[in-house]
Amino acid sequence: MPGTCVIGLQWGDEAKGKIVDLLTSGRRYVVRYQGGANAGHTVVVGEEVYKLSLLPSGVLTPGVTCMITGGVVLNPAKVLEEIDELVSRDIRLDGESLKISNRTHVILPWHFAEDRVLDTSTGGESIGTTQRGIGPCYRDKVARSHAVRLGDMYRGDFKERIEHITKEKNRVLAAMVADGEFEPLVADDIYKQYSDFADRLKPYVADTTELLLSSLEQGEHVLFEGAQGSLLDVDHGTYPYVTSSNSSGVGISNGSGVPGKYMDCVLGVVKAYSTRVGGGPFPTELDDDTGQYLRDRGNEYGTVTRRPRRCGWLDAVAIRYTARLGGVDGLCVMLMDVLSGLDEINICTAYEIDGERTNVFPSHVDDLRRVKPVYESVPGWEEEIDGAQSYDDLPAAAHAYLDRIAELVGCPVDVVSVGPGRAQTIVLNESLTRTN
Repeated sequence: MPGTCVIGLQWGDEAKGKIVDLLTSGRRYVVRYQGGANAGHTVVVGEEVYKLSLLPSGVLTPGVTCMITGGVVLNPAKVLEEIDELVSRDIRLDGESLKISNRTHVILPWHFAEDRVLDTSTGGESIGTTQRGIGPCYRDKVARSHAVRLGDMYRGDFKERIEHITKEKNRVLAAMVADGEFEPLVADDIYKQYSDFADRLKPYVADTTELLLSSLEQGEHVLFEGAQGSLLDVDHGTYPYVTSSNSSGVGISNGSGVPGKYMDCVLGVVKAYSTRVGGGPFPTELDDDTGQYLRDRGNEYGTVTRRPRRCGWLDAVAIRYTARLGGVDGLCVMLMDVLSGLDEINICTAYEIDGERTNVFPSHVDDLRRVKPVYESVPGWEEEIDGAQSYDDLPAAAHAYLDRIAELVGCPVDVVSVGPGRAQTIVLNESLTRTN
């Protein structure tokens, strides 16, 4: 399988990083193709816990080259912080093990300032941005005139470009910020800081599109790592309560520059229940003791922000939609161990909207707000399953739950996770871990 893709099928936080880490061995490249430092992946290796937000989860596997491609928006300070942290923990990172696209757009100080203002000016429920400058940077990318790409930082006119954009952004921000609260940005300070960033990042900068295309043309194995989840996709998610990139499977090609003909396997990652962070409708949300039970057992607090996540039952209507959207071949069901101790588990199998039953996920957020979930109840299990080594070690009720998910979504379950550690993973489709 030259191109294997790992994407989240819910609202993010599905534990995709663990699956990427599991599948990394034997790959030529592991590729992060969209999003920014608002995504958090946690990987547990033995007793060591690694928290990543920009670097691909494959960075922990020796001999693999990780890539950040042009579809990502880059916070230079954050990626350097991650590099320094990993190097301090004896993870090798140099120009051979990490490549960052010269096409990736750079987050600058004005993006942080704009993000703080814009998130509170929606005229309704806050979108819930992490205020890390992601959306404003993507907006400048599309608008073009005020965009800065990583490759631009090595050009002779970089200082003049910073001076011009800073002047324009100060005018805009002065009009957006309340009187007496605006502190103008200083172009010289920004230029000096980002020139220092450019010097440190220079060994990693490359034309990742050319490297990827050449690698795949030679039949080498590449793993694509999605960030956030498909329901946060800017075009196909619960708009406007979404992220600023194509976080579903449709974003792989435009973020990495790799055509779809190289994508031979798409894995969709889901939790055994549902979570969401920030604003927006959430049909199966549980604002009760069961929701808190899931939050506490699943440690449902953001990797990057530590925000408590909203928790609810598995929504098979939503997952079927995103699995079809992403062309998913198999499911990875994560955090199954969190459900232990529940007498009964509900699965949302359909929606009711204004008295009409449907299994079609609504295209408009206002229709999703009116959804009444139709639940199917299945038996739970009392025993802890975090020590299960094989599918046969799981209780019969867990088997039935997984079978029902596969039936409702229309995809087989290929991987089951019963805990955060690498060893707490049951692979049902052994071809996934073979690259020869």
